Amino acid sequence: MGAAVELRQLEYFVAVAEELGGLGRAAERLRTAPEAVMDRIDALERTLGLILFDRQADGAPALRPPRTLRLTAAGESLLPEARAALAAAGRVRETAAGIAAGTEGLVRLGTSRAFADRVYRALGTLADGRPRLRVRLERAPQDARLAAVRSGTFDAALVRTVRRAPGLVLHPVWTDPLIVALPAAHPLAAYEAPLLGRLARLPLRLAPREANPAFHDLVTAAVPDWTPGPPFTTLADTLTALATASEPSWTVFYPVGALPQSDDLAFRTLPSPRVPVSLAIRADTPAPPPVQALLDALTATGAPAAPAAPTVPAAPTAAPALPGPRASAPRR
Repeated sequence: MGAAVELRQLEYFVAVAEELGGLGRAAERLRTAPEAVMDRIDALERTLGLILFDRQADGAPALRPPRTLRLTAAGESLLPEARAALAAAGRVRETAAGIAAGTEGLVRLGTSRAFADRVYRALGTLADGRPRLRVRLERAPQDARLAAVRSGTFDAALVRTVRRAPGLVLHPVWTDPLIVALPAAHPLAAYEAPLLGRLARLPLRLAPREANPAFHDLVTAAVPDWTPGPPFTTLADTLTALATASEPSWTVFYPVGALPQSDDLAFRTLPSPRVPVSLAIRADTPAPPPVQALLDALTATGAPAAPAAPTVPAAPTAAPALPGPRASAPRR
């Protein structure tokens, strides 16, 4: 009983049983010789310590191999379990083939709430074409998402503004617009997309570079002559300050949720520059087919449905649903 039972042995056992003990018919079904079938049966019986077939089934003298076999009581008891084991092994092979083809399996995706619109649309695309492919969403800060991909805890992660990441390949999937917030009474609020050159003369509330280097560099490259304004704290507090300060100023951020409703603020979407969003995958191995399928679905998603409207969309007037309340800079 210490030896392992081979699936091939069970396959031969089931074939003989289903052919009503006809060893020749079972051999034809298995495309082998009757002697080979009998050898497998003998090996299985030795492994299990059971007699599964009566070798004297036809009443003739014992032959090697016998012409027919008859199941013993032990063989009848084992037959349903052998069939179940073979069926389970078949499902394992089918699942493995599906994973290899990218039609099923599991992808552990690092993400954040800011990407929800795109991610759920991509998941809808996958569900239509690959209903057995599952994606488990894992929320974590951006640096933690990148570390989890490197360690293998996540299979892939969505990241924003990242241009290079050691040990990872960054596949561009879409770009997000920048959104400007400024006092609604300011003359520049009359423009649907105010020119950055004009905004440069207005004090900018921008998070320090150490808080988000890639975002800071993107903004300062687009507005090289920007005028430093009061400090950026959290987005919610900064928007409140914009609406109540006696001196006008502005801030800029990328979409991370619904915009707050306010008669004192104007939100405008800039046509450029745009913020890159990428899917990070480990560089040491090719992307597994399920990950490649997810990458294709993410890339194929259209423009975000919200919140990049040029006017303020309806939303609760309480705390803005943009970055978390303890954010010190726009979330990545």
